Amino acid sequence: MTGGAVLRPEPLPRTVRLLLLARVVNQLGAFSLPFLTALICTDYGASLTTAGLVSAVFGLATIPSRLAGGGLADRIGPRTTIVLGLCGCAVAQLAIAASSSLTCAVAGAVVLGLAFELYEPPSQAIIGGSVPEPQRVRAFSLFSAALAAGGMGAGLLAALLGRWDLRWLFVSDAASCLACALLIGLALPRDRPAPPAVKQDDTAVRPLRDRRLLGVLATGTAYALINQQTVMTLPLALARQGLPAADAGLLFTAAAATTVLAQPLIRLPWTSRLTTPAALALAHLLLAAGLAGYALSRTLPTLLASAAVWSLGDLLVMGRVYALVTDLAPPGGSGRYLAVFGTSWGIAATLAPLLGTQLLAGAGTTTLWSTMAALCLLLAALHLRVTPQSPSLCNGAGPVRRRVSGAA
Repeated sequence: MTGGAVLRPEPLPRTVRLLLLARVVNQLGAFSLPFLTALICTDYGASLTTAGLVSAVFGLATIPSRLAGGGLADRIGPRTTIVLGLCGCAVAQLAIAASSSLTCAVAGAVVLGLAFELYEPPSQAIIGGSVPEPQRVRAFSLFSAALAAGGMGAGLLAALLGRWDLRWLFVSDAASCLACALLIGLALPRDRPAPPAVKQDDTAVRPLRDRRLLGVLATGTAYALINQQTVMTLPLALARQGLPAADAGLLFTAAAATTVLAQPLIRLPWTSRLTTPAALALAHLLLAAGLAGYALSRTLPTLLASAAVWSLGDLLVMGRVYALVTDLAPPGGSGRYLAVFGTSWGIAATLAPLLGTQLLAGAGTTTLWSTMAALCLLLAALHLRVTPQSPSLCNGAGPVRRRVSGAA
């Protein structure tokens, strides 16, 4: 057939594409954190409870880190903030790798937490401010896919290095952070901080008074708590089942590959027509199915299949929720809104290792994953009742596409 018309998405801005590339580079070494608890247990003989407390301290430190990232992006610029955060992470990762005692490892974990989230608010604000509203779901989904693309290599690297020495995972992560910082510093445009009048705009600094944002923050924190269980507790859970903890790297790779390969699902007409509450409800049903698979699986192949199902739900969540928060923010306030919403990850990173290690030690892997699956079902119902629709979609905007004539 000739003379047909093909619909293609508008290309993303160069700045966003460079940011996606930099994140791939960073993510290639970014699977040390899930093995922090395993390192503490194996190298220092610490108990599960102690390992959970150390991870909780790390998570607690990420909360001021996320808020500082939003504030610094406004004051010194997003590029400088991103580079500062990445270099801080590299220093902390190397300190953990070189630590000779549990005290030194804990100190490194605290420094890592304080630097860990500086990157996120400015990078998300760059994406949200660089693309039109109808393209934000796609842009944030691609950001998630960029993490997954780097994660495929990272998961294999973790499986390889983890069998040799877990400390090399932290060295690899530090190297990827420095490479990403170099790429960001050379490729992104020079910072142009907003003038003082804009910085002091009262409408941009009141995210905690926005009830819509607080509702999204509550459900987002619950989701992040579940997500962090699949990151922080998974290596320990595999060990409890008699499988190598390093096999978590293979599960991370399967999830990452699914996220990359499933990107076309975001652009399907029926998924783009879903309201934000309906899309998030569907996502949590998929998350529940994947976690139920974790609860029932006893072999690596079935665990890999469960990881793939889980990642489909994760893909739907990441694109929609960050686009929603960006749309809720007033002009000039996206960095602060994203920073406040991002504290959900710090809260979850604090609570997840405590909850996960206690459930794992007291009730076992089946109860751990079954509890998380039940929480996903509850969140699916809550999204249909309390989650606001994205303003850009309420205004009737559809996906922005360009029409290209061609022959088929």
